[in-house]
Amino acid sequence: MVKEGNNAPFVSVIVSTYNQPEWLKKALWGFEQQLEKNFEIIIADDGSTEETKQLIDLFIENSFLRIKHVWQEDHGFQKTKILNKAIKEAKGDYLIFTDGDCIPRNDLVSTHLGLSRPGCFLSAGYFKLSMKISKQITKEDIETQRCFNAKWLLKHGLKKTFKINKLTSYGLKEDILNTFTPTSATWDGNNASGWRKDVLAVNGFDERMQYGGEDREMGERLMNYGIKPLQIRYSTVTLHLDHERGYVKKEMFVKNKAIRRVTKKEKRVWTEYGIKKRMLQNDVAQ
Repeated sequence: MVKEGNNAPFVSVIVSTYNQPEWLKKALWGFEQQLEKNFEIIIADDGSTEETKQLIDLFIENSFLRIKHVWQEDHGFQKTKILNKAIKEAKGDYLIFTDGDCIPRNDLVSTHLGLSRPGCFLSAGYFKLSMKISKQITKEDIETQRCFNAKWLLKHGLKKTFKINKLTSYGLKEDILNTFTPTSATWDGNNASGWRKDVLAVNGFDERMQYGGEDREMGERLMNYGIKPLQIRYSTVTLHLDHERGYVKKEMFVKNKAIRRVTKKEKRVWTEYGIKKRMLQNDVAQ
């Protein structure tokens, strides 16, 4: 059940992006269809070019969406850094995180808000599409929500697998699959949410981390802090549009895994490399 009236917390949706204006446009069309209207969008832009800014400016001028564009210069993959900047700009008590290459179903905000609980964060789902289908989706397909219809996707070339249940699960089926899925509830940045005060309590994202588990590391610190992850991957879904990842390097995964090992082993809650920066002894010595 969605919380109603003045008791509902204000929501900030943080959308990360980097030089994918065509996909970002489809994502923003998706947010225009949301059943819940009381939210703002913070676009966390990791150094996109002028083309992305022009697109966002068009939406700010012509859409009813409340959008704020937070940008930083392009110095390689620094998603965690721009996400922390976006968190600082967010006005909401409750934060929903997704990516600019993901089209949200019209129940994304209302479902996260309705299932939110004190002392918990939510781990929701995404459904990967091929490049062919990603390009085929039009504004009308998003407005009518038919792009989330399994039959429509199969007709357009989708291969049928068990994962299609993410698009067809409601009520009892949804509850059963959420309960018995072998997939652990983790903080995945393309569809996750939590309370702003809890995110600030662990100091946000670790800015040393680049691509590969950078979102999950913050979720692991949240769990160390006592925040319980709730599995809702069959309750609301985003369509993940296909794209190349030329910015990904093997050393990123190696570095991130090493940081996550320390977080788990030492049950770390706070990162010194997050929203608030503390001068370390090693920094003073240098």
